[in-house]
Amino acid sequence: MASTAAGKQRIPKVAKVKNKAPAEVQITAEQLLREAKERELELLPPPPKQKITDEEELNDYKLRKRKGFEDNIRKNRTVISNWIKYAQWEESLKEIQRARSIYERALDVDHRNITLWLKYAEMEMKSRQVNHARNIWDRAITILPRVNQFWYKYTYMEEMLENVAGCRQVFERWMEWEPDEQAWHSYINFELRYKEVDKARTTYERYILLFVFLIFLNTAALVIVHPEVKNWIKYARFEEKHGYIAHSRKVFERSVEFFGEEYVDENLFVAFARFEETQKEMERVRVIYKYALDRIPKHQAQELFKNYTMFEKKFGDRRGIEDVIVSKRRFQYEEEVKANPHNYDAWFDYLRLVESDADPDTVREVYERAIANIPPIQEKRHWRRYIYLWINYGLYEELEVKDPERTRQVYQACLDLIPHKKFTFAKMWLLYAQFEIRQKNLQGARKALGSAIGKCPKNKLLKGYIELELQLREFDRCRKLYEKYLEFSPENCTTWIKFAELEIILGDTDRARAIFELAIGQPRLDMPEVLWKSYIDFEIEQEEFGNTRHLYKRLLQRTQHVKVWISYAKFELSIDGPDRLQRCRQIFEEANKGMRSCEEKEERLMLLESWKDFEKDFGSDVTVERVRKLLPEKVKKRRKLTAEDGSDAGWEEYYDYIFPEDAANQPNLKLLAMAKMWKRKQVDVEGEGVPEKDPPAEEQMAEDTSPPASSPENQPENDSDRNTVIETEQEKTNDDDDASSSSSSSSSESEEEKKEKEEEGDGKKKETESKSREEDKD
Repeated sequence: MASTAAGKQRIPKVAKVKNKAPAEVQITAEQLLREAKERELELLPPPPKQKITDEEELNDYKLRKRKGFEDNIRKNRTVISNWIKYAQWEESLKEIQRARSIYERALDVDHRNITLWLKYAEMEMKSRQVNHARNIWDRAITILPRVNQFWYKYTYMEEMLENVAGCRQVFERWMEWEPDEQAWHSYINFELRYKEVDKARTTYERYILLFVFLIFLNTAALVIVHPEVKNWIKYARFEEKHGYIAHSRKVFERSVEFFGEEYVDENLFVAFARFEETQKEMERVRVIYKYALDRIPKHQAQELFKNYTMFEKKFGDRRGIEDVIVSKRRFQYEEEVKANPHNYDAWFDYLRLVESDADPDTVREVYERAIANIPPIQEKRHWRRYIYLWINYGLYEELEVKDPERTRQVYQACLDLIPHKKFTFAKMWLLYAQFEIRQKNLQGARKALGSAIGKCPKNKLLKGYIELELQLREFDRCRKLYEKYLEFSPENCTTWIKFAELEIILGDTDRARAIFELAIGQPRLDMPEVLWKSYIDFEIEQEEFGNTRHLYKRLLQRTQHVKVWISYAKFELSIDGPDRLQRCRQIFEEANKGMRSCEEKEERLMLLESWKDFEKDFGSDVTVERVRKLLPEKVKKRRKLTAEDGSDAGWEEYYDYIFPEDAANQPNLKLLAMAKMWKRKQVDVEGEGVPEKDPPAEEQMAEDTSPPASSPENQPENDSDRNTVIETEQEKTNDDDDASSSSSSSSSESEEEKKEKEEEGDGKKKETESKSREEDKD
């Protein structure tokens, strides 16, 4: 055990860092690198310089260096940098032949290395070996013709040697390989440097035509490579720069013709317009802009719009500026209708714009395009906006173009298009008929409306036809049309009234009365109250008061509405006669009796208020007092509310009316009134200084007293109504209001009733006091 313990190595304890706060001076990686650079720790000392004093030592040095280079090449022949270093070392020793040999050996290893060819040619040019350099460039461009650097170096060398013909020959050889556009521009600039404008133009032509007719075979498909717009623009500017204006314009025209409408570009038209602007050809500029705006999509013509607007502001008049705005809006609408052809609001805006500034043929073309977008679903709500395109089209042809025949064709085409079996548009039929009447073709208008009624009768259509015949004073036709109308819609009270009014205007009261009788005899009517009122007004105008009374009685047999009773009373009051007041009063009494069973207490109150106003104007104080006693008392009640799920939703306050005639049949209401009177008496006694005895008992009695449902009118509908708390409006929380309310209520009662109520209240008071004493003893 001891040896085992002794054999264990003791692990030294790691010192704990007590202060873990950051040091005051922090050392960054950048500082470490900077210190290493300053101290130059990684730099090796340069090799010692060797001085060569004789030729034998020089040969020995060359041998060692060549042996080293050859060893490196022998180790890895494919590393071209070793070959280039070897050749450059030989070149530094003026051993051009050896360097040339090394380059040739290297080319045998990798003849497609661009750097190797460039170094080889540069060595020959430095040593002024021109023919050798030409030979190397020829070999290079023959082996690698797609390396533009060889061509640039070769042409530059020939131009530096002032061998213009040789340089042009090299360019020609280069152009045969159909290089990129920069090579062509280099050739053109070369010709321009030597003032060869015609040759430069010929080069441009070759360059443009090359791209026009250049065809590549790609995946078994012929694809024409189109030139870029900037090349045409450069060509045109070249002609303009050298004063060939006609040639420049011809280049622009050729470019526009070449690109056509499929590959149009706004930059081409902008450059063309600016060229014409410099030549002061303002009309040509305007035509170019309009031509371009008509063919280029809006989202691709922002710069074009901007330049056109600036041009019109500088050189155009007000009309020209408006044309710019109209063109811009036209393109905007075109884009909208292309995106959604069934956006009829966009079509409306577009047509409004075109109508304001366009010839009829253009407007017709846009209208034809618009009406060609028929709604895909045969539902009227989808056709409502669409049908106005036809309406506007017909009105435009009639009012603006003044072409009646074409207008008739538009209306007929629209009516043929509408699916009348599912729905129709009465407006369209009526507009067509009105158009035919304006053209003095009455027979055609009647034929159209008759066809409309036969295919799809509608209220609006029949009304329009009747109104048309009324304006033409064809009353027999109006009668027939009203008969058809009532056969189509017998419940329409307005039609019955209009028919009767027509007969009244024609002086045939018997027919009018018969029409009214037929109308009120219909089993179903949409507005019977209006019909009855019209019938009653008709009889009043004819001064047939007996018939009017009979009508009121017939109407009251059907309905007990308060307004009918009031109207009946006012009618009797309006008739001059000795017994008119008695008749009116009798009607009010009958109405009051008849409405006692009415559930709408507000209507009963309305009747009493009207009766009261009548008595104030025509009755005596006794009759006024009599009616006033019939007025109800307005009380506030509470009822329990129940939510939809059956839970308790709280209480709701509402106002109810208690009529004296109904209250007389409810003794509990009388008992409640006596309890309130007793309470008021206690308040008066307290005001005189008499101490009251056990007021809580009396108050509890008054609160616990609830009117039982003796009358079917006042029976509660549910359990919540049984707990209804009745509070009069006159009852207040303070004693002063209670006193004032008691005085006001007591003044309205007779003296005998006051005495009876006081005696009953005293008796009730004694009973409650005795009950409270017995409870205290218990």
